[in-house]
Amino acid sequence: MIVVEDWAEIRRLYSGEGLPIKEIVRRLGISRNTVRAALRSDRPPEYQRPPAGSLVDAFEPRIRVLLAEFPRMPATVIAERVGWQHSASIFRARVSALRPEYQGVDPVQKTSYQPGEIAQCDLWFPETRVFVAPGQERILPVLVMTLGFSRTILATMIPSRQAGDILEGMWLLIEQIGRVPKTLVWDREAAIGGTGKLTTPAAAFAGTLATRIQLAPARDPEFKGMVERANGYLETSFLPGREFASPADFNAQLTGWLERANTRRVRSIGARPVELVDRDRQGMLALPRLAPQTGLRFRVRLARDYHIRVDGNDYSADPRHIGRNIDAVATGTMVTITSGGAVIGRHERSWGHHQVFTDPEHKATASKLRTAYYSHRPASTRRHPDGHPVAIRALSDYDALFGVDFDPTSTLTTTEEAR
Repeated sequence: MIVVEDWAEIRRLYSGEGLPIKEIVRRLGISRNTVRAALRSDRPPEYQRPPAGSLVDAFEPRIRVLLAEFPRMPATVIAERVGWQHSASIFRARVSALRPEYQGVDPVQKTSYQPGEIAQCDLWFPETRVFVAPGQERILPVLVMTLGFSRTILATMIPSRQAGDILEGMWLLIEQIGRVPKTLVWDREAAIGGTGKLTTPAAAFAGTLATRIQLAPARDPEFKGMVERANGYLETSFLPGREFASPADFNAQLTGWLERANTRRVRSIGARPVELVDRDRQGMLALPRLAPQTGLRFRVRLARDYHIRVDGNDYSADPRHIGRNIDAVATGTMVTITSGGAVIGRHERSWGHHQVFTDPEHKATASKLRTAYYSHRPASTRRHPDGHPVAIRALSDYDALFGVDFDPTSTLTTTEEAR
């Protein structure tokens, strides 16, 4: 077999200079048959090594039988079923080559977005623990939003993955944009649409903003690949080497870093996000006249301990409202308790767990109510059916009546006298 250089020279001499085959053979020292073969070939010569076979060839029929019945069976399980005892890598490679014939392929399509058309949302869980309370550090979720047209990344840390906290984080990021994207893409996050249908809080949020929340198909992360790549970008470029004193410190550092990150050039759009974000805003919807309901909201009956539980912590309310139904709203920073529209408790929200927060005024009020209750409490008197009071006798009278003595000293004395 000749090399590509000789093949090219043969064709040049024959077609370009008009030399006969005999002269080409003499000049290059190549056999006549090789020259004729080079002139007949329209493509440069390529070395093709004949397949030598593989140890997996003998197992392929059984592999195909298992894949035909169980297309998603892992390669490790198939290897066990067919009795494979050799290298795992070559076996996995063969299974990977055969699996598409039985499982099928799900190709994705490259898409482009119009200004304001879409924003993809997701929760990112950074592995760095953040101080939230004395003796407590937690891994907290970060809500990440990526605008489809400009590729602008926005993010903020939130207290939990409950619906109220997620929606409050979304509203915070939308306020930073100043406009509302026409479509918000989410995966099957439980608080948004874990069953494939929007939850009531998420539907109310979308209705207030006049936008649409689109749920991605189950187990299809490529459906919102932009925000997934943004999560990886945060994981590798923002997080390493950083320490955070609090969630507020985390958000402050993240905001400063995103200002620089959004000035980078994105290859897929051939521009910087800061250069396109204004056009992106122009295609979005206006902010609603009234802000949507966000935060944790619930109604509960105030118990005797005059505390309510919010996200694992107990917060006090005015004890004069014990026994009544009260309303509580917990934002990322504040817990507000109301009764009939009047505020009966307000506390800074803690992102820790298992803590009790008692307002000194509530504690003093509870002490006064307790003293007043016992001072006016009538003495209880038991009465017979005919109305006269029941006499309460001393227990020693019953001991004398039945001739028993439960005094250990007297029993010891009697025993010694008997001796």
